[in-house]
Amino acid sequence: MSSPAEFYNSLPPISKAYGTLCLLTTTVYQLGILKPEYLLLWFPYVFKRLQVWRLVTNFFFLGPFSINFGIRLLMIARYGVQLEKGPFEGRTADFLWMMIFGGFSLLALSIIPVLWSPFLGVSLVFMLLYVWSREFPNAQINLYGLVTLKAFYFPWAMLVLDVLFGQSLVPDLLGIVAGHLYYFLTVLHPLAGGKNILRTPNWVHNLVRRWGIAYHANSRPAQADRAAGASGTAFRGRSYRLNG
Repeated sequence: MSSPAEFYNSLPPISKAYGTLCLLTTTVYQLGILKPEYLLLWFPYVFKRLQVWRLVTNFFFLGPFSINFGIRLLMIARYGVQLEKGPFEGRTADFLWMMIFGGFSLLALSIIPVLWSPFLGVSLVFMLLYVWSREFPNAQINLYGLVTLKAFYFPWAMLVLDVLFGQSLVPDLLGIVAGHLYYFLTVLHPLAGGKNILRTPNWVHNLVRRWGIAYHANSRPAQADRAAGASGTAFRGRSYRLNG
């Protein structure tokens, strides 16, 4: 790309929108315009004071400007974009549904007191990373120039590093659980002969059509070309998807 503007305009719509909202949220926080306590997830306020916006806004705060914030934003720009341009190409509604399902899953898990987190943005980004690692399991990742490993193991390596650097393992672990739940219901379970119970709802397709962003009428999760056997499905990922 010849300029940052061209790079930004080339990004797929959902990853671009989510990354932009996260960047804007942190920017207004750093400028002192908005306090995080108005965004965080606090169920007593949600149910007793009907502050329902907290169920959504908590996903857009990745923390103040820092190295960790930059890493999470780069995860969206790299792994979210690779997913949306690769396995989810032409399937914007399906990608949006994955994000929505991930959000609902994280909210449900956060009801458990020991798993509660005030901001679930990091967990949602980690969910994207986990799904990416399953779709591109054999991609080679150079981890901070220290070690090279397959993408399949990348989320677990990042979780270990976060713990070693003093970060809580709960946000990362929640993202892995939500990502695996989505991948199991949409890929592993149907491949094992089960029914796909997580098809993208029509209202999501209608929403994407109304927005006019890369909508395809026949877009839906499809069976992948995989080798038979549990060991094969664990490491190969989806080589391609079929539309229609």
